[in-house]
Amino acid sequence: MNERASENRSDPRWRVGETAVVRFLRPDGSTGQHHPLRVLADDGRSLLGWLPAGTEIVGTRLIGGRHRRDVPLAERFLLPRERCRDTWRGTSTLRLISEDRWSSVWWFFGAGGEFLGWYGNLEIPLGRGQGGPDRMDGVLDLAVDPDGSWRWKDEDEAEAAVDAGRLTAAQLAALRAEGERLAGLAEAGTFPFDGTWTEFRPEPGWAAPELPAEVRAPD
Repeated sequence: MNERASENRSDPRWRVGETAVVRFLRPDGSTGQHHPLRVLADDGRSLLGWLPAGTEIVGTRLIGGRHRRDVPLAERFLLPRERCRDTWRGTSTLRLISEDRWSSVWWFFGAGGEFLGWYGNLEIPLGRGQGGPDRMDGVLDLAVDPDGSWRWKDEDEAEAAVDAGRLTAAQLAALRAEGERLAGLAEAGTFPFDGTWTEFRPEPGWAAPELPAEVRAPD
């Protein structure tokens, strides 16, 4: 079963098998991307969800259809963007989203189900809406290989985001501190980098999570 979460919840949390939609908000409060997750566990604070390759998402692009990496770094966070229909490509991800953490941790899996590594997607937590967790992408990220080695991702873009007013210097410092916390866990081989869920396989016949009609982007 791939149910949608109830629209009327005073304490939003999602049952196993439901779809929770992660919304990525912008600093002005507008909504950018939407990623639907099939819920595997949720205790009201931490949500574990599955986003398989091929799932429809709401993406974003520069107005006119260009990708942000198609323009000079200094312009990437200044030019206006628009929402668009898109697909989660290449890898499937298992995601752990905790309300009190400035990150979500992603487990990447290849087309054959093989574990490829982790990603510390650094984010600003914004609570939970009726449909799923609300986050603001922190631009800076941490990639962790299966052997626990790690590296920063998109440091230059994070600095450009501060210069453009997309992030504050204080926010970037907090995001970097969260990345350093995750790096320490990776070096120590402790959860979530201790092998937990690296052998995860979806149940046969699971349907991909679906976006609610009201949040789908126009063609």
